Amino acid sequence: MVFPAEQEIEGLILGPDSVAWRVTSDVRLNLGVLYPLVLQVAHPTVDAGVSEHSDFEHRPWDRLMRTMDYVSLLVYGGHDAVAAGRRLRHLHRRFKGTTADGTRYSALEPEAYAWVHATLIATYVHANARFGHAMRSAETHRFYVEYRGLGRLIGVRERDLPPTWPEFCRYFRRTARTRLARTPSVERVLHTVHRVGAPPTPITGALWPAIRIPARRILWLAGIGLLDPIVRRNLGIGWSWLDEAQFRTLSMVTRRLDPLMPADLKVSGPGHLSWREREIADGPLGQAA
Repeated sequence: MVFPAEQEIEGLILGPDSVAWRVTSDVRLNLGVLYPLVLQVAHPTVDAGVSEHSDFEHRPWDRLMRTMDYVSLLVYGGHDAVAAGRRLRHLHRRFKGTTADGTRYSALEPEAYAWVHATLIATYVHANARFGHAMRSAETHRFYVEYRGLGRLIGVRERDLPPTWPEFCRYFRRTARTRLARTPSVERVLHTVHRVGAPPTPITGALWPAIRIPARRILWLAGIGLLDPIVRRNLGIGWSWLDEAQFRTLSMVTRRLDPLMPADLKVSGPGHLSWREREIADGPLGQAA
């Protein structure tokens, strides 16, 4: 059985006293959105599914918003996270097929399905350290247990991710360095970030002609800068001393914003769910699905 038993569910749902509640929706983390996306599509199974079933480059902001809906529901949705998790897994059942070389694939392949969840865990830990408020060691360990538990709600089996944070770090490093490749989907993602259009908001849309070049540069720096240098090299992504210097400067500036940021920007998840309530209800994870 891929989903937790009923008696387990209550212990997996998170509340305001959890570490994940505090650390997964700081708006500064959005800078690193490219990081998990590259790690995901560099996995051959994920690449196969994305290549055949996704047109994300034609609507990248919509894809990002749906992802934010999902991760917000998972952490801040209470019992709604249970139903959303089941819908997410059901949605992925149709993402299967055969690659050009005759290899069969499925988005629900346990290793690949768990890897996608693992990239989110790594993103929250590393992006908080670089752009937000770094977690202390005990917080990181607790966060890992919490978010690994959320994986159970979407059908990640208990045995598919290591039980502790140190074991996860070894698993993540090994998988990232030996399993990933510069797939066609990696090419598509990198191409898209350099040409992404204006976000669907009136204010940003009006300013986009003036800010698009630095905005695209920041998204690229933040996402690619978070990658393990060995992984970056394996994926054939160039990274110069100037890139590293600009990445470090970006990190320093965003961290120094911490005392100036209002609480609802550090924990924006509940506000996101309220703002997107209708779209979520009508979308693939909502009750209307």
